[in-house]
Amino acid sequence: MSNPEEPTAGDPGLRAGRYLRQPTGYRAFSPAPLPPAPPLVLGTGLQQLLSQADRALGRLDGSVLTLPNPDLFVFMYVRKEAVLSSQIEGTQSSLQDLLAAEADLFDDSLPRDVDEVVNYVRAMKHGLSRLHELPVSVRLIREIHAELMQGVRGGRLQPGELRTSQNWIGPAGCTLATASFVPPPPHEVPQALGELERYLHQDDGLPPLVKTALAHVQFETIHPFLDGNGRVGRLLITFLLTEQGILHKPVLYLSHYFKQHRQRYYELLQAVRDRGAWEDWLRFFLQGVVEVAAEAAETARRIQLLREQHRAAITERLGRSAGNGHRVLEALFNRPILSVADVVTLTGTTYAAANTLVRRLVELDVLREMTGHARNRRFRYEPYVNLFANEPLPMDAAP
Repeated sequence: MSNPEEPTAGDPGLRAGRYLRQPTGYRAFSPAPLPPAPPLVLGTGLQQLLSQADRALGRLDGSVLTLPNPDLFVFMYVRKEAVLSSQIEGTQSSLQDLLAAEADLFDDSLPRDVDEVVNYVRAMKHGLSRLHELPVSVRLIREIHAELMQGVRGGRLQPGELRTSQNWIGPAGCTLATASFVPPPPHEVPQALGELERYLHQDDGLPPLVKTALAHVQFETIHPFLDGNGRVGRLLITFLLTEQGILHKPVLYLSHYFKQHRQRYYELLQAVRDRGAWEDWLRFFLQGVVEVAAEAAETARRIQLLREQHRAAITERLGRSAGNGHRVLEALFNRPILSVADVVTLTGTTYAAANTLVRRLVELDVLREMTGHARNRRFRYEPYVNLFANEPLPMDAAP
């Protein structure tokens, strides 16, 4: 990263902000308020990409709304996002680990950081529920951060509280003097966040997708917390798209794209700060929207086909038990791991009848036993989970 001296009026870095030397000698970045000045240049290429992104989001929205219960699809996507966004920050937990933790399958094989992913799911659900009564704001961002960091690695670092000390970004062991990037000093953080909040709710004529792209960079540049900034900044994208009505359901999560292109992602964030390269970032962001929206729409289509296939098999093969079979199938879209005792609760039958129903669902390749135990067995709706998993299943659960 270049560390310019005090910029001159012609320095392109002024478009995003400037590096200022602090009293103790290090230089920190002071972001300029949004929108960028000079204004964004949305040339033909960016306009075309913006149109593609809008169309892709429209198709995704339509695909999700045709599902029998879109909220179940949303919740599975929240889980997937929680895993991928947390992995960008160094966690090892997979989607399989998260589902196992939710099913209370805690054992020595689960990564210790699975609680961080569980917290991410809780933070996402909290933020989405609060959007009905609170706009995207500093207050909401702080609430989300508190949910995200409570009781986990970094949880001692003031969950929900804006930082009061200087932080920095760089490889392990770096210092303020050798960091890749030093965000604004703590006394500037409240004002910078306040300016970002005002920008989000003012009409500057820019398309909502563009404003969302700008807001993500600005939040990551401010880096208002001592930990968890990357995850909160990625959550912010989804909350803004939902609040602005671009999506009826919050099903666009860019962490998969950011993880695939992690180095490019960080380089472009830094290029905005160093050179004011907003258009390069916007091109990357919109391409991600196009790709991820298409992937999510295809997943929605496959879920619909899977549900129809398994409903037909249950109707044809389970006879008088078909009604309870359908009841279990619908529950699996919300919680894809269950026990025989869970089936007893769902169907109101005896344990023996529930055990027989589970055995028959295993025969239909709807369920697969995943613990290898004779007692306290758990069964996973593996075909459904596989539609979302970006990592291979454990060897003992491979199809």
